[in-house]
Amino acid sequence: MEKVLRMLEEIRPEFDFRNSSNFIQNGFLDSLDIITLVSMLDEYFHISINGTDIIPENFEDIESINKLILKGGGTL
Repeated sequence: MEKVLRMLEEIRPEFDFRNSSNFIQNGFLDSLDIITLVSMLDEYFHISINGTDIIPENFEDIESINKLILKGGGTL
């Protein structure tokens, strides 16, 4: 969880991801931010996130991002 939070804070340091329940709805992440995050997750966790999984619902909060990492074969 901490590594994902650090990645999010690196992408958008102006937002408090720890206290947000929906990153997309709150405007914390846009489509370019998500692509950047996917690249970071792929590299750090040695996974390959399927293009069909790059949808807003999978990036709403830390829990949904963690589920995506696990689905891609990563370990938290």
